[in-house]
Amino acid sequence: MPELPEVNTFQKYFDGTSLNQPIEAVEVYDDKIIRNVSGDEFIDRMTGRTFVGSYRRGKYLFAKLDNGEHLLLHFGMTGDLNYYAEPQERTKHERFVFHFNNGQHLGFDCPRKFARILYIEDLAVYLSDSQLGEDALVITKADFLERAKGKTATIKGFLLNQNQVAGVGNLYADEICYQTGIHPGARVNKLSIQQLSEIYQAMQRILEEAIKRSAYYKDYPENWFWEWRKEGEPGPKGKGIVQRTKIAGRTTYFIEGVQLLY
Repeated sequence: MPELPEVNTFQKYFDGTSLNQPIEAVEVYDDKIIRNVSGDEFIDRMTGRTFVGSYRRGKYLFAKLDNGEHLLLHFGMTGDLNYYAEPQERTKHERFVFHFNNGQHLGFDCPRKFARILYIEDLAVYLSDSQLGEDALVITKADFLERAKGKTATIKGFLLNQNQVAGVGNLYADEICYQTGIHPGARVNKLSIQQLSEIYQAMQRILEEAIKRSAYYKDYPENWFWEWRKEGEPGPKGKGIVQRTKIAGRTTYFIEGVQLLY
């Protein structure tokens, strides 16, 4: 599932292909993922517009239009972008497509239809109403520690809570806990300031490294994070045994005997 680094890769792809090109036409093949307007209204609102910029916050990509409004692209589990020239390059699960006046096309592919597309008239109001937390790469350590203060949730649950910190998902949360030697089921209020600071530093370091390596959830580079997540096998360097459980409602991997539960 696309998390912060993967959506950052989508943002670079979008910016490099689709900005400053008038949208000549729009086709909607399946409007299930377009959540707050009908397919016909989506076509009416987008036709003739131009994408002039983008803003990413956590897993959310906001495409700015020339009228000051925005299109939210939330990729869900299987969303993807496809910029192409020829009809045969269209993907199998394209749900809608923008036809630019330069003859190119930007399709939104989503096999499982869990993506969420919203037309947003006022971005500031949307961000306030949604209570989306600060981006995981923008939040300061002081703010991170303040948000964690007194929380009784598990550290994994806290990291996954997009209202607290935006951008970390299941896989990166497991990696953050692994790299800090903390069990993902540890309670936040049982962790020291030093341990929470290490969580914060690992979060930023891991996300920045994933961005540098152009994370793409369908084809990760070699020697990627979380290759250790293999239940029943020894952990890296032969230490501990990898276990699988459910924490915060999500399938979770940790290394027994290495990651400590507080």
